[in-house]
Amino acid sequence: MGMNTFSSDDDDGLMNEINMTPLVDVMLVLLIVFMVTIPVIRHAVKIELPHASSQKEDTKPAQIDVSIQADGTVLWDGAPVDSAALGAKIASAAQAAPQPVLRLSADRKVAYEKVAQLMSAAQRGGLAKIGFVTDPVKD
Repeated sequence: MGMNTFSSDDDDGLMNEINMTPLVDVMLVLLIVFMVTIPVIRHAVKIELPHASSQKEDTKPAQIDVSIQADGTVLWDGAPVDSAALGAKIASAAQAAPQPVLRLSADRKVAYEKVAQLMSAAQRGGLAKIGFVTDPVKD
């Protein structure tokens, strides 16, 4: 009745391999479940949608070129204007829909006061979009 610690029983040894059968069974069950449920989800409700054609409106606002020369002369699209005519042109341009963009280009030697007066006249007339035109620096 002694216990032999060095017995050669094969039943008491540790299992060195993983049993893959339960893992394969679980994966096959999951595969079948997904194969059954995906078509049900995809075709749940059939709706016939109406057909409509719409295009994005891509209207760009007009551009008005206003230049101030070195002597203070104001040019509206290349034609010289005085201060009264400038105010009238700004007011009529502000009424357009969409509102045009005022592109302001001033000579390098013009006094800043002239540029500020033109910007103030554009604001009073109702033009909200003013862009400054410059030349790029040449290296």
